[in-house]
Amino acid sequence: MRVTEHLSNRKRSLISFEILPPLKGKNISALYRTIDKLLEFEPPFINVTYHRAEYKFKQRENGMFEKVYIRKRPGTVGICAAIKYKYGIDTVPHLVCGGFSRMETEDALMDLNYLGIDNVLLLRGDAMHNERNFVRHEKGHGNACDLVKQTVELNKGVYLEDELSDAVETNFCIGVAGYPEKHFESPSMEVDLAYLKHKVDCGADYIVTQMFYDNKHYFSFVKRCREEGIEVPIIPGIRPITSLKNLYVLPGIFHIAFPNELVAAMQACKTPEEEKMIGIDWTIKQAQELIDFGAPCLHFYTYGSMKVIPSIVRELVSKPYSV
Repeated sequence: MRVTEHLSNRKRSLISFEILPPLKGKNISALYRTIDKLLEFEPPFINVTYHRAEYKFKQRENGMFEKVYIRKRPGTVGICAAIKYKYGIDTVPHLVCGGFSRMETEDALMDLNYLGIDNVLLLRGDAMHNERNFVRHEKGHGNACDLVKQTVELNKGVYLEDELSDAVETNFCIGVAGYPEKHFESPSMEVDLAYLKHKVDCGADYIVTQMFYDNKHYFSFVKRCREEGIEVPIIPGIRPITSLKNLYVLPGIFHIAFPNELVAAMQACKTPEEEKMIGIDWTIKQAQELIDFGAPCLHFYTYGSMKVIPSIVRELVSKPYSV
């Protein structure tokens, strides 16, 4: 089932999760154990991230350096199929521009279509760690809009090989990313919203936001999106914090800010356990406020937070839901 169908059929705010593929060399059993812990919440869909290849320089015996490409977390497509058919849960694989040619993108979409997976989250993706700015694949896309356009064309039965006859139409539901505190590369929120509207105008069906810790950012973001004519569902992304260290690490990675009240509360803690409890309590209150606001779904980023997410969601589902 398409994500938008889940959202349309909901009787309350849904709860979904996002997981990472295992590191290369590991098997899927640990991932299954994670999902087993989430089954009690009946997630309508689970997102699986995609990680582009990175490169490093490896010194040879002759002293010369060789450029070696490494993908640390492969397997997104296979994992999505495994989850879908083991648990009967819809999956949402991420696809990114970085490291993909247009042909490789088409092949990945065809594989997903063959596997009965009809949801994708399309992202430009980040620059490689050793590159200052994002560099597009020479035969790939430079932004998410073009990735959306290619997927929409495939939904119409238009493939890169235009001489194909009676080509099958796909049926992908397309999600894209939104940034309540704006994307760090955008010069202003106005420019960022214009770019987001372009993604929707190109064919995106819904939006999932970057994590945030002050709900006023989400409320303002939704309001401004509606004023810009963006009418698709906007799903808030949530990532619980579990330590004071998170406050200093996450802003540099995700370009987000923490509210003063949360910072002060975490800094006043005397033990790691107190820090964890402050983080849990903050997330519960934040999530409940989003539910009361009428958010269509709460999307939990599980990486680094899996130990606390079940208790948080259990607290939420024990309370009456807003429709």
